[in-house]
Amino acid sequence: MSTAAFRRYVLSSFASLASAVPLFRPGSSLPGSAAPLLGAPPADSPDVPSHTPAKRLRATLGASVVEGMFTEVFTACAGATVLTAWAIALGLGPLLVGVMTALPFLAQFVQFPAAWLTSAFGHRRVALTAVCLSRLVMFPLAVLPWLDLELAARQHVLLVVAGASAVLGVVGNNAWVAWMGELVPRAVRGRFFGRRTALTTLAGTLASLGAGLLMDRLRPAEGLGVALPLLALGACVMGVVTTLLMASQHDPAPPGTAPRLELRGALVPLKDPLARRVLTYQVAWNAAVGVSAPFFALHSLQNLKMTFVIMALHAAAVAGVRILTAPLWGKMIDKVGAQPVLLACSLGIGVIPALWLLPSAGTLWPLLFDVLLAGSLWSGHGLAIFALPLSVAPRKGRPFYLAAFATAGGLAYSIAAALGGAIASALPEQFILGGMPWVNLHVLFVLSSVARLGAGMLATRLPEPGAHPVTSVSALLARLLPRPARVLAPPSTESHRPG
Repeated sequence: MSTAAFRRYVLSSFASLASAVPLFRPGSSLPGSAAPLLGAPPADSPDVPSHTPAKRLRATLGASVVEGMFTEVFTACAGATVLTAWAIALGLGPLLVGVMTALPFLAQFVQFPAAWLTSAFGHRRVALTAVCLSRLVMFPLAVLPWLDLELAARQHVLLVVAGASAVLGVVGNNAWVAWMGELVPRAVRGRFFGRRTALTTLAGTLASLGAGLLMDRLRPAEGLGVALPLLALGACVMGVVTTLLMASQHDPAPPGTAPRLELRGALVPLKDPLARRVLTYQVAWNAAVGVSAPFFALHSLQNLKMTFVIMALHAAAVAGVRILTAPLWGKMIDKVGAQPVLLACSLGIGVIPALWLLPSAGTLWPLLFDVLLAGSLWSGHGLAIFALPLSVAPRKGRPFYLAAFATAGGLAYSIAAALGGAIASALPEQFILGGMPWVNLHVLFVLSSVARLGAGMLATRLPEPGAHPVTSVSALLARLLPRPARVLAPPSTESHRPG
């Protein structure tokens, strides 16, 4: 492979991930998947004529790349892994951990109000305000150890901060995606978001390792210590930096040009029979994932005794596999359609939670299989679950369709996460079953595996206009596996003897 071809391959992989919607493990941070970072406008979205001078456009796009890299630093300081560390330090049980990590998904309920805010006040203004507030809201955590509050009150502060940051993040991401759709010309959209995601993934990996080193060095055996407040303060500083960088970026859409959204448009997806099938799958799948996803990081820290650096290296390895496999899945989707890929990845992902029954505090090598499977299968799933709704949703009502899918999935995930936390709280932390030692979170992993396989089978009912969806596992294997070439038997050379 030539250098130019390899460069195109790498950029195409990052560009593919830039337009995917990740649903990995909300309890842990994955480099290059923070919002508003992921969620690039679709490649087929309409191009808006822009009269921005080329020099100003290049400066704006350069500022956007740098802003994305600092966004990853913010995520390393205040992302899911750090919030899980806060939860452990403040003594939150499994139920509250599940609720806290489900807040970003529950916040999807503001997708519709966010769309109205964006249309009413403009992309740039809403993005700047919401993104800035979503990061500065971390400040109460920076001073929490010095506040004269009871433990319960400190727990409430953590939950309120996490919830406010999640809601404001959804509003900001909604406006940011619309802003980028106006700003970045379609002709360069793939290259731009590929390069941006590549650099932000690198920045996120380095920042996560740095945050992990800080927490491993300064985290006390009990209590908050100084590492977590320092990271919260760093998150606020990054909020100021990213806001200044976003403020330097140009908005090509004049005030008042954004389309008005009508209330009746929000109900259209519920009346569409094809969209209802996608909604059914989204609800079942997110519920199956939500039962266990918030607790992988908790299990890693409490039961597997993993350090924060090892967790950061694990996340970086998963991100690397995602990047390498994204263009392969993209080609597969172009070849066979999104529905077969979604079905295959859903069934494969069903096995992943069960893999977490294998590692123990002194035996972490089984997580290598998790890196390979999670990185590759979630990469294909993210691309397929993004492509499929786009094929179902008409262009005119697409924002409402996508908002409906996100809202339904977010509600299902949140309820399942709370239920998983309640189940784990009701079980003993350690017990013996079948002569083997178990922890309460193992039960959630088994439940999630079974539920994911069941939800994956619902993908056989998903429509895909313009393609031929598969309706069974055997049909899936026939579609994805290469067909053996037919071998023609040579003509017989045996002479026929007379009578």
